[in-house]
Amino acid sequence: MKSFVFTFFATLFCTLVVGQNRPVMRAGGGGNQDPQIQYDRNGRPIRKTPGNDSLQKRDRFKDSITIFYNYFDSSRLHSLDTSINDFNSKFPIPYTNQHLGNLGGATRSLIFKPIMKAGFDAGFHQFDVYKYTIEGAKFFQTTRPYTELGYMLGSKAEQQIELIHTQNRGQNFNIAIEYRFINSPGNLRLQNASQNNMRITAQYRSNNKRYGFYFIYATNKSAASENGGLQDINAIRDVALNNPFDLLTRIGSPTVVRRNPFNTKVSIGNIHQDQSLLIRQQYDFGQKKAIMMEDSSMATIFYPRFRLEHTLRYTQSQFQFFDEAFIDTLYSKYLGYQHSGVVSQIQFQDAWRDLKNELAIITYPNKNNQSQFLRLGAGWQQVIGRFDTGYTQIRTTQFDNLYALGEYRNRTKNQKWDFELAANLFITGFHAGDYQVSGSIFRKLSQRAGSLRLGAANINRTPSFIFNQVSAFPVRRTGTFNQENTLHLYAEYGNEAASWYIKGNYYAVSNFMYFDSFFSPKQEATLFNLLHISAEKKFRLNKRWNWYSEVHLQQATGGAPVNVPLILTRNRIAYEGNFYTNLFLSTGLEIRYHTPFKADQYSPMLGQFFLQNMYTLNNRPDIALFFHARIKRLKAFVRLENLNSLNLSEGFVFNNYNFGAENYAYPGMWFRLGLWWNFVN
Repeated sequence: MKSFVFTFFATLFCTLVVGQNRPVMRAGGGGNQDPQIQYDRNGRPIRKTPGNDSLQKRDRFKDSITIFYNYFDSSRLHSLDTSINDFNSKFPIPYTNQHLGNLGGATRSLIFKPIMKAGFDAGFHQFDVYKYTIEGAKFFQTTRPYTELGYMLGSKAEQQIELIHTQNRGQNFNIAIEYRFINSPGNLRLQNASQNNMRITAQYRSNNKRYGFYFIYATNKSAASENGGLQDINAIRDVALNNPFDLLTRIGSPTVVRRNPFNTKVSIGNIHQDQSLLIRQQYDFGQKKAIMMEDSSMATIFYPRFRLEHTLRYTQSQFQFFDEAFIDTLYSKYLGYQHSGVVSQIQFQDAWRDLKNELAIITYPNKNNQSQFLRLGAGWQQVIGRFDTGYTQIRTTQFDNLYALGEYRNRTKNQKWDFELAANLFITGFHAGDYQVSGSIFRKLSQRAGSLRLGAANINRTPSFIFNQVSAFPVRRTGTFNQENTLHLYAEYGNEAASWYIKGNYYAVSNFMYFDSFFSPKQEATLFNLLHISAEKKFRLNKRWNWYSEVHLQQATGGAPVNVPLILTRNRIAYEGNFYTNLFLSTGLEIRYHTPFKADQYSPMLGQFFLQNMYTLNNRPDIALFFHARIKRLKAFVRLENLNSLNLSEGFVFNNYNFGAENYAYPGMWFRLGLWWNFVN
């Protein structure tokens, strides 16, 4: 009922706002500022005939489109990505991530990425790569309604559906909707997973440029069955017809029915749901200036000098593991878990409601540079938790936080220097003492020399709530834990003209929280360091052949409770070019490889990857053949993946499987066909 009300409110709001026909005036900073151009109610350009305002006609470029976007809390403009050489621009799992054998299931990064956010965190992150977030929201500006439809079909009835639509209702208002659905029955028993994501954004700027309104609504549902991995990893190479679906898994009933591509039900596994709503309102004080245009008409420009800003953010989330046919012997044998009583089913659930109310003031020292500002503010946060094990009394908790924030940004007028400073301090409440401070400096050296960015961040944070005694999940906690502290130093140097980039990251971490078994958390009080260096380069082999190479090197100090591969690399050799005017082609071979390392094991009941030092993950390089093409507004991606599983010693079969973690096998050869089509209304 709560989810329905939440969704109904967001849909009703957008329907009411979109239906309005507002006066036309260019919003935001960027794009077409020609005062002779206005827009009809659908965002189509109308050019006024000079000297006669009563006569109007459609622009001769009515079928063209100008579209750009900026991310939430950023003024930097981006254009749509039209490239086709990297499939990961459409695939939700980055190549730097390791998964457990199925799209839609749990993943982890092979690159060290600690939590770099102070304040409340529930502690569940295995589905983060699929989620639509507030921070990743895009605010569009477009001269025409724009739509992109995507559909991908893979082996074993795997499918992914995507939709993006945005349009301007006049020049002041834009709305956008993003939707994605993933359903994958999987290659093994109890491996089916689905992801359902939606995000709605809207922005409005008043005619006098003083009032601004931003709206974001995001909802995610992740449902993934859990099987605990295979009981016998050697048996996977001996199955009939190369179909491992009948193999026994470490948890779950062996009488589970055959896979069904139309059934997304989870009978044993994790279901995570969240809904987020953000409303931001701004009102500017400043000065107006009248300027004369080329046709002798007068136009007024508004320079904001002082801004009042209010942000309301509400999130409700639910994290649940359950097993409708609990088999105690399997859990105790393979996971070391024994229930306190005789039951036929189990469940663990943490549910949260998080409300933030924030007020800030913003000043612009230089009226001619709106990219330079100082922001100061304070906020109040209330968090309410509900914890249910299904067999004990439901517990609840509530805590409040008061925090202060500050930020300074300056993008110089010549766009050669960028400065950013930000700080957030929790003054009172459950997370008192948490803080995050960050700063960076960017310098564009020259077109030939490239650009350089240097930055630093320090985060002090209370451990995620799953480590707290109150959580319903069966974590074997002992004692209390101190706040984590992470220092991050980084440098980035890139040369777009020469097509190469290099980055360096240095981490110094103390009081690091981690799991070292299926249920036991630990805290490493000793400070440890980790260095991560990455580089990427495009090599032009000849007129048509290109080699894209990416390399990551990581090294932690001895004894650090972190296991990462020393080297991770991805290389693509592609035949590329523009043929027959409208055909753009990229086809070739893609190889990903990481050196052997003690890969983290996975706890299905907690949804956590945990440190282990017994099993070494030693995979073959992942190999894929690809054929990517773009014809006008249609993109096509055809791929044969996991060709590394070919086993010629037993004939032409694909049963030399790679693994994502101990007992979790990747599938054999996998086919994917994806089509993305964009059009202008």
